[in-house]
Amino acid sequence: MKLYYSKGACSLAVRIIINELNIPCEYEAVNLKTKITETGADFLTINPKGSVPTLLLDDKQVLTENGVIQQYLADHYAGEKLLPLVPNMRRYRVLEWLNFVTTELHKGCSPLFNPEIPQEIKDKIFIPNLKRKFDFVENNLKDNTFLLGQEFCLADGYLFVILNWLPSFKIDISVWPRMSIYFAALKNRESIHKSLQQEGL
Repeated sequence: MKLYYSKGACSLAVRIIINELNIPCEYEAVNLKTKITETGADFLTINPKGSVPTLLLDDKQVLTENGVIQQYLADHYAGEKLLPLVPNMRRYRVLEWLNFVTTELHKGCSPLFNPEIPQEIKDKIFIPNLKRKFDFVENNLKDNTFLLGQEFCLADGYLFVILNWLPSFKIDISVWPRMSIYFAALKNRESIHKSLQQEGL
């Protein structure tokens, strides 16, 4: 199995889950601007979408889309603690959060990475909208260690990656006290610490 990734990108969430489950995996970096991998391969021939994460399975099938890759890994590598089996209702709560992180938080950050969007528009429109979504996370953490209580799940790893981007957008996480504690705890989790080290972050 091989994960195509880009340093610090959302593919870090998949690496975290791979480390969480102790799955043997190769890694190949992708230059997202040139679409060339570190071995000189044309990434578009591997994933025509041109995006990471991209997972090459042992049977040579290619799987894309962050949330789907994470769900695959949990289902195929005994990750019931990360994503409970059907028909456990907690499974759908994990997927609910995973989809929120993907569609609301990750996509909410996308304009902030775009250098063609004026900073004034980012400050007036995109950042306030994103902050309202983080208010929702803050209110839902309450006394929980993780998003869904006391057990780490798929969505926690993905949310860590999003929170790790905030300094580059000059968004101060300290305005959300619960989320700040949550983020600090995640940084010390073995799978996350290892993943950050592997990517030189």
